[in-house]
Amino acid sequence: MLKFTPIGILCSVTAVVGAMPVPAFAAATEHLHVIEHAASDATAHVGTKNDNRGDILTFANDVFDAADKKKIGSDQGFCMRVVTGKSYECLWTLSLAGGQITVQGPFRDAGDSALAVTGGTGRYADVRGEMALHARDAKGSAYDFNYTLQFPAN
Repeated sequence: MLKFTPIGILCSVTAVVGAMPVPAFAAATEHLHVIEHAASDATAHVGTKNDNRGDILTFANDVFDAADKKKIGSDQGFCMRVVTGKSYECLWTLSLAGGQITVQGPFRDAGDSALAVTGGTGRYADVRGEMALHARDAKGSAYDFNYTLQFPAN
């Protein structure tokens, strides 16, 4: 009969995980600045108040170049209200001609937010990095999305 010891299991797991390929990041870094026009944002409230923990904000908006002149893509996603009056936790996808970029993280009611770039498709496959979000006006009708994208080494 085979016996498995905690050390034996740990060594086996370490050997398997150590053999898995891990991309080396920061072979190339790219900066991407887009402007979102927040025209479709809608909130589904879960309580009787106008701001409740658990409210869901959904959106699907056009995205423009850094000069805010030419539509270059779109985004869609959702945010859940986590701290009333302060922040949401969000997940969304930016769709561009070359592929998609996904982000996840907090969206703050006041001030700028930083979200993690968690991956992508097409030319953005395996990308990581972060996105700085800045409101262009007090109404929240447009946002600067400044991506710092790190591409893996090939």
